[in-house]
Amino acid sequence: MNLHIGCGAGFSGDRWDAAVPVVKTLRAGGHPSVLIFETLAERTLALAQLNRRKDADSGWEPSLERFLTPVLRDCVEAAIPIVSNFGAANPAGAAKRIHALAAQLGVRVLKVAVVQGDDLIASLAPERLAELLPAALQGKPLVSANAYLGAVEIAQALQAGADVVVTGRVADPALALGPMLAHFKWGMDDWDRLACGTMAGHLLECGAQVTGGYFADPGFKDVPGLANVGYPIVEMASDGSFVITKAADTGGRVDRQTVTEQLLYELHDPAQYLTPDVIADIGDADIEQVGADRVRVTGVRGHPMPPTLKATLCYEGGWVAEGEISYAGPNATARARLAADVVRDRLRHLGHGAVPLRADLVGVTSVFADDGGRWWNDHDAPASEDVRLRLAAACASKDEADAVVREVLALYTCGPAGGGGVRIQATPRLASDSCFVPREWLQPAWSFL
Repeated sequence: MNLHIGCGAGFSGDRWDAAVPVVKTLRAGGHPSVLIFETLAERTLALAQLNRRKDADSGWEPSLERFLTPVLRDCVEAAIPIVSNFGAANPAGAAKRIHALAAQLGVRVLKVAVVQGDDLIASLAPERLAELLPAALQGKPLVSANAYLGAVEIAQALQAGADVVVTGRVADPALALGPMLAHFKWGMDDWDRLACGTMAGHLLECGAQVTGGYFADPGFKDVPGLANVGYPIVEMASDGSFVITKAADTGGRVDRQTVTEQLLYELHDPAQYLTPDVIADIGDADIEQVGADRVRVTGVRGHPMPPTLKATLCYEGGWVAEGEISYAGPNATARARLAADVVRDRLRHLGHGAVPLRADLVGVTSVFADDGGRWWNDHDAPASEDVRLRLAAACASKDEADAVVREVLALYTCGPAGGGGVRIQATPRLASDSCFVPREWLQPAWSFL
């Protein structure tokens, strides 16, 4: 029997109510089903590690309760397991919170499994971890170092009867591939089916991106009912072919265009999409419209898994200073440019002249400008009577960042004329890099908590 997998979130900041129509559709279909939430971007995990340093009981997805409260009871009643990387830097902490939430909602005692083993700082000796670091990172304080685990432990937990599986860092498609392994009992050398399942997970992982959300461009790529965009559901067959659709009675669209765009999303090489479980090749994939908001994908091929696992390293990267101020009325553009020059001169006067200050006129020159200011210096900005000046700098220290934002704030009365709506902030900066870890160095495992 086919397995239906719905996605309730594509990132940490996703809509809390998005999973409700997905679960309603899964329940109405009556098929074996699973609900996944993908909420763990690279920066999200680094921030979670920082939070856990401050509070050992934190470090998991802060919106976990918001995501689960609307659907947990329905999923338990319908025997729909939930799989998510809610665990972030603390899967065990997330599991404890899920138990508490179930009790609060009057749901029966759950079997909650946690998958661990991705945290390299916790699992590797310092000298072995140092072997992995790029030269530029040697000696820098790491905030986090996490490898992308695969689907095996998720599958094992589901086969053991887990109602909820909570992971830290796993490859995003593994959240969907794990349930497929558990349901269909595919072998871990069944490369074509593993590749098909991985690409199905790849289509699901970003939520509404595949159902018209990120796709929408009015007049060019119109999407109906975008304010009520439905989230995706994959109907997976045992042979690896699958249909992707969306929750019933929702907006959005699922067609060859939306699926093709998401299929290519973040692929460095469509013939060699490296994941922990398989190398997927979509070069000969067939994308066929088989009904309204229904697309069948076949022809994905697989190759043996790579010998290494990707890991993301996050480290302290100084501070970012940001300040904004608006100018309106006659000569507003010239006043905004003068304000930027004033801040640069003031920073030189205060001994911070080496701080690289980026200046943008939002709506005039920002997205297409660069940090070096070449557009700013080489062109006259079009005259506008409504200008928002944004100044930003990557700073080595908090003192430098504070100096930048204070000079933006001082523009209120130090001129030029007519500035208003100042917003300033100085925040610690996280930087990231990647490396590859021999998979035999890691010992991923799962357990009930």
